[in-house]
Amino acid sequence: IHDRILTALNSGASSLSFLGSGFIVLCYSLFKELRKFSFKLVFYLSLSDMLCSFFNMVGDPSKGFFCYAQGYTTHFFCVASFLWTTTIAFTLHRTVVRHKTDVEDLEAIFHLYVWGTSLVMTVIRSIVHFITFYVPLWGAILYNGFTYFQVIRMLNNATRMAVGMSDRAYQFDARTDMKALNRWGYYPLILIGSWAFGTINRIHDFIEPGHKIFWLSFLDVGTAALMGLFNSIAYGLNASVRRAIYERIELFPERLQRWFPNSRYRNQQQSELISL
Repeated sequence: IHDRILTALNSGASSLSFLGSGFIVLCYSLFKELRKFSFKLVFYLSLSDMLCSFFNMVGDPSKGFFCYAQGYTTHFFCVASFLWTTTIAFTLHRTVVRHKTDVEDLEAIFHLYVWGTSLVMTVIRSIVHFITFYVPLWGAILYNGFTYFQVIRMLNNATRMAVGMSDRAYQFDARTDMKALNRWGYYPLILIGSWAFGTINRIHDFIEPGHKIFWLSFLDVGTAALMGLFNSIAYGLNASVRRAIYERIELFPERLQRWFPNSRYRNQQQSELISL
């Protein structure tokens, strides 16, 4: 019964992640104003999450080729997912801390790094799963945490300098940056929250292979499968995406009027305007 519960939990949580990351992929495809380099990296992250969640949603296949195919594809896209978070952290650090403007030229290198590393880790997965998954995972967590700490510290220093100079315009810009970066500072916690229980569970299985802890496996499966949903909310639902959606919502009534000039909708809208 425990296996059925974990399988159902994995499928349900993966479905939420699939919907969340798929929404970000859809927004990137529909809204041209979002196709900037910074959000392109978020698109690749969401695409990896979506595919990882898709193969997770397959459930618990029986032994055979399909089982191996699911395991390797899930591993590949899951590794790619947290590697894309390091490219976002690197881009932020290179732009804000090092004041470089050449990040767009590094896109090909990013692809080689993410997909190449994911492929290598997947090929040698059958040798030592813990090394090929959890070592790059916690490497990504440490790198992201160190990078965001440096960026936030620099912006804190810039804010204090602006206060000392009484430069109101610069203070406003710095505080705006800090507001955004304070949110980004929580992003490394997504990887930690998604995989902390999984890491503990693998260590426990290595020490006591014959003794399974159900509640630990439950938290392991649930939090890991929700990583795509967490990423889509944190990375994808930013101000640019919300603005693009709001603009489409505001334009929708005008389009209805053009499509149905004599419709009941237009009469109702006119009544509402008069009542105002």
